[in-house]
Amino acid sequence: MLGGDYRGLGIAQSLGRQGIPVWVLREPSGHRIATMSRYVQRSLIWPGSHDDDNVAFLLDLNHTHGLQDWLLFPTGDEMTAFVGMHHAQLSSRYCLTTPPWEVFRWAYDKRLTYRLASEIGVPTPLTVYPFTSETPYSGPYPAIVKPGVKLGLDRLSIEKAWRVEDSAELAERFEEAATLHDPATLIVQELIPGDGSNQFSFAALCTGGEPIVSLVALRRRQYPMDFGRSSTFVETIDNPIVEALAMRIIRRLRLSGLVEVEFKRDPRDGEYKLLDVNARIWGWHTIGRRVGADFPLLQWQLATGQDVGACRAPARLRWLRLSTDVAASVPAILGGELSVRSYLGTLVGRHERALFAADDMLPGMLDIPLAALQEAAVRMHRPDRQPISSHILARLRVQSPVQEAQIPAPATPPDTGMSRPAPR
Repeated sequence: MLGGDYRGLGIAQSLGRQGIPVWVLREPSGHRIATMSRYVQRSLIWPGSHDDDNVAFLLDLNHTHGLQDWLLFPTGDEMTAFVGMHHAQLSSRYCLTTPPWEVFRWAYDKRLTYRLASEIGVPTPLTVYPFTSETPYSGPYPAIVKPGVKLGLDRLSIEKAWRVEDSAELAERFEEAATLHDPATLIVQELIPGDGSNQFSFAALCTGGEPIVSLVALRRRQYPMDFGRSSTFVETIDNPIVEALAMRIIRRLRLSGLVEVEFKRDPRDGEYKLLDVNARIWGWHTIGRRVGADFPLLQWQLATGQDVGACRAPARLRWLRLSTDVAASVPAILGGELSVRSYLGTLVGRHERALFAADDMLPGMLDIPLAALQEAAVRMHRPDRQPISSHILARLRVQSPVQEAQIPAPATPPDTGMSRPAPR
């Protein structure tokens, strides 16, 4: 696993319970909750901040320890971008579970994501990029300024988006954002009314653009409540509209592996509008493990040539990350946006816990202190401490302008939908 956060913890528990060995490779200042799991056999740290060093490290690790055919599970966008950009080299030794860069970039770069959606008829919020005098924002307010791609940690990427109430504030905040990001990569977008209770996701394990295991979920609460960095309370539902819209994107890119497509229902016109595409593992991926939709395990089985039967998770499955859910809900309760009775009502019944597990208790016990330490580390980051592959992404941005990017032509997928090492 590349990354040690709670997404990785879910992977470790799913695979470890089946006797599958799991190692974690994380950045020095990165999340470490997954490394506390009893199902993680070994924890390693990236050797440096340059892609060439990290590729060499992975290849040497494979050769030294005999890891041929081991799967690589990146847990975040930057790790997935790193694997995608070095897909050919890494696939000579590892079984890759995420797309090559020419496909993944359509999910990673939000400018490309919205362009693709426009071309295939998937509704999106009104979006402007680049924001200039020739292409001004003329939509409703409030609006948001957000990065189209994440290239490092700064105030804007940490907060995810900045809300603006009028054109004067937009000009001021955009100028501030332009000191942190290349202005050409910034997006100005209308803010769809409503909170997390209007946000929906279609999640699936796919091969060649077709789902094998899937579900639709309502992301009831998130942290923070306004521009959530992560979901805190999620429930599966039936919603064929969300599924149909998501499948347009998945089929157009012929995605294989795990994917989550996020929408928000606009109460002004009733349309479900695309927010994000995650062509990798997502935060609440363990929601269906009790009913046969254990996504990491199913991907491992698919990648290792085993039969994976079709499955659609039923409605009313629930997933909860209690620590962040309380942190998100208390301000809403104090502000009168959420009643205590309504909140407690959502906690009744059976939930899939994000971290607490009877057979793996230490991560749940350490969630709050480790999360506090990680938040402090993020807030105190140094500008020169760049995440993995940020310099490569910056170079690709210059060499391949978004206007010239072409949607990859459909290709015949391998039988498993995964990239496996070539025979040697």
